[in-house]
This record gives sequence, structure tokens and C-alpha cells, in this order.
Amino acid sequence: MEGIVKRFAGATALDRVDFTLRRGEVHALVGENGAGKSTLIKVMTGAYHRDGGQVWLEGEPVDFATPADAQAAGVIAVHQEIHLLSFRTVAENVFLGREPRRWGLVHWSRMNAETGALLQRLGLDIDPAATLGSLSTAQQQMVAIARGVSLGAKVLVLDEPTSSLAEREVAILYDLIRQLQAQGTAIVYISHRFDELYTVCDRVTVLRDGKRVGTHRMADLERLDLVCLMLGKPREALRQGTTGFGGHHAEPAGSAPLLHTEGLRRGQKLRGVTLDVGKGEILGVAGLLGSGRTETARAIFGADPAEDGAMHLGGKPLNPRTPDDAIRAGIAFVSEDRKGEGIIPELSVRENLTLAALPTLTRLGIVDRARQREIVDQFMRRLGIKCTSADQKIRELSGGNQQKVLLARWLCMSPALLILDEPTRGIDIGAKAEIQALINELAATGLGVLMISSELEELVEGSSRVVVLRDGQNVAELRGAGISQQSIIHAMAEGSAAAAPPLES
Repeated sequence: MEGIVKRFAGATALDRVDFTLRRGEVHALVGENGAGKSTLIKVMTGAYHRDGGQVWLEGEPVDFATPADAQAAGVIAVHQEIHLLSFRTVAENVFLGREPRRWGLVHWSRMNAETGALLQRLGLDIDPAATLGSLSTAQQQMVAIARGVSLGAKVLVLDEPTSSLAEREVAILYDLIRQLQAQGTAIVYISHRFDELYTVCDRVTVLRDGKRVGTHRMADLERLDLVCLMLGKPREALRQGTTGFGGHHAEPAGSAPLLHTEGLRRGQKLRGVTLDVGKGEILGVAGLLGSGRTETARAIFGADPAEDGAMHLGGKPLNPRTPDDAIRAGIAFVSEDRKGEGIIPELSVRENLTLAALPTLTRLGIVDRARQREIVDQFMRRLGIKCTSADQKIRELSGGNQQKVLLARWLCMSPALLILDEPTRGIDIGAKAEIQALINELAATGLGVLMISSELEELVEGSSRVVVLRDGQNVAELRGAGISQQSIIHAMAEGSAAAAPPLES
């Protein structure tokens, strides 16, 4: 792939990206949210049509109009969500849409025999006649890969293939990948787990903000350098450290934590997260995409409840099974997806701001308009929300003002704990500084704040402490002068902030 360009509504998702895949190699494709990985894969597999650039397969120019075209040419994606039919047999799924026939009817014995031979060749002990839904997630994943192989895959895209696998199942997947490599299949491997990348991948291409920032041999690239490439942080700049505009937020002295979580677990996403947030404290949570940051927030808020572990809020047991439970307990959550999970675009600023408080403003199904107006006026003044009037549609406001409305929505509930997931994403620099100052003010009033951010400067400048997550687990806790971009990146890459080596250019 050379000079690939893809635009959506004027925004450039891929900006002249080059990507070269060799026969029989496993090539990692990495990058943070919005880097362009999914878009590049969709162009590669015919789901999107490129706006510029060229694609060649085995030296011949190709232009796939649909995923079916790509499949016919041997370019096949196995997605994180298994797109197969759970109520059909393994053999039916492998041959879906191209069943062998005899006298116009499906040739069942041939289909089962060919599937059995294929599974045996791949070293998979799976019954071709078994219903797919009766198999484990790992076995279903293997069937999806076997289907790709049966289609004559020259290029196989594996998107987060281990996200729902147990460790012993991952070993089976690795064996399968090595076998496919030996047969000459080229594999594009997308994962956020560094251990996997360094175990199975030969080379890595890093995307950032829709551009390719480098392709390297895995053996030649230290983990720390890989993180720096993904985040756009040169080692030289990290050595100089940072000086925050406001310095570190003070850590509250010696009081019992407002929130305590112990060993939170949920599938493979959370594997034992433990953290404390004190009253008046801003706890920063750092980690690469897939580290479990958002999953931790959603578990605390009851959106995706933890399957194991314990939580306490204000010294009392906390076990929210729904967001409603968490809200009643005094927890507020501003999601990273402002448009999808935050604002209701066609409603007014007034309606969006008081959405969470409506139950307290309603009597016999009638909203107390005077009380609603009072709350809206108070928080628009307090947060400096700029709009023509409270009845203006929220979609017409700037990103920064939309974010302030979402903050006001929760503050009017007088929460004890405020969870902020990427609070300044997609906001201009001026509004960003205002939001950061506002978060500091709120903490100063005694509100506990759990702040998740991909912006290292934001964490360094605004946090009392920083917890670093990796693969769903705590790997470091930084405090005071120990909070720096260098120590956060080292913990992300190496799994520990201890004894960070001097950074060399």
C-alpha cells in the first residue's frame, strides 16, 4: 500500500500512508485511538474505498470494491468480534456461502470431511459437526481463522485476536500463527499488548494521527521507543522533563480514602485493578489503549460491572450493577465519547444540563421550571458556559462548552466522586486550560476526582498521584516529584516505574 489517503466529511483519516507486507511475516500495526489503524485495514480489505494511493498484491495493482472482492483475492480479516453463525456447525461456518453441492443439495459428508482435514492440518482438535455456539470463545476464534485459511488467505488480518482468550488458549493461537507463517501466509497483527507483539511479530508499523511514523524490526526497537513513537514523545524531550503551568495538585494528608477498589476483574479487560481516591484528590490514570483505563471507570460507575473484587465509597461497600446505582451512591461519570454517550445533540443546553437531575425536579411528571432555570443559571455562571441562551441546541456549542455542560450536569447532583475519561479530548487549547483549572477548583472543594487521560502533560500537571495500568493491571503508582512523562512512559513500556534508566537520544 502506497500513499493511501482516506477522508471523511473533509477530515483526513489517512494521510499518504505506506504499508508493506512480506510473504510469511507477522507484521504488527499499532497506534492509539484515532491513529488510523481500523481505517487502513478497511481500505486493505475492501470495506472502504481509498481517496488516493495505490495497492498492489503480489506485484499486481488491485482495487477492491467490496470485502467479497478482497476475500476472492485472498485478503481476509478476522475481527475481534467473531462474525460467524453460532447456531450452525463448524463445517457450515467454514464453508458459509460456498457450500460444496451434489445434485443441487449441500454435500454434507464432503463438507465435514474437508473441514476435518483443514482443522487437522492446522493442529486444531475441533469436531466439524459441533455447533459453533457450543465451543469456547478461543475455539470460535480458531474456526474464524480456519475459515480464512480455507478461503485461500494470502493476507490474514488478525484484529485483537487474544482479547477474549485465556493464557493457555493464547499459546494455541501462537502455534497456529507460526504454522500459517511457515505456509507463506502474511499476517497483519493488531494488538495493544506489548508482550504479544514482541512474541509473534517480525516487524511493526506505527500510525499516529492518520500518518505512518515508522516501520521497524521488532528486535531492533525497545519497548520504550515503541511507546514514544505511538505517543509522539521523542526521548530527548522526555529527558528535559516538564514544568506544569500549575504544578502538582496537593495530595490530601492522611485521611481515609473516599474510594477504594481492590482487585477489580472483568474478563481479560480488568485483571485485578486496585486504587484509592481521597477527598479533594485528583488521581490520574495512565495507560496505553487497551490497558483497562476506561474499563476501570465503567466498572466503578456500574456501566460494565466488575465480576470480582471489592469497592468502598466513603467507607461503605459499593457494588453498583447499573449506572443508576452509582449515581445514587454519589458517583458522576463524564465519558470520553462526548457525542455518543454525553450530549443529546437535538436537546437544548438547559435540557442537557439538568438531565441527571430531572428525577429531583419532577413532581407528578411535571418539571419544576423555576427550579430548573435556577440550577441552569447558577451553573452556566459558575462554569462560564458560553451560549446565546439556555434554550440553544447543545450541538451548536463549541467542544469546550459542550464539555462544561456535561460537567455541570453532574455537579448539580453534588457528587462525592467525579470520574473524568479524557476530559479535554477534542477541545481547543484555551478551553482545555479552563477545564483543567475548573477540575482543580472542584478538587479544592473536597470532591474526589478520578481523571483518565492520554495527555501525559495533563496527568503530570494536574494529578496528586498517577496510577499506571497495563493489560488490565496496576504496574506503577507515581506521586509528588516522581510524576513525570519519563516515569509514566517507562511504566507503560516496561511494566514498572522503578529504577527508570537514563533516557538516551
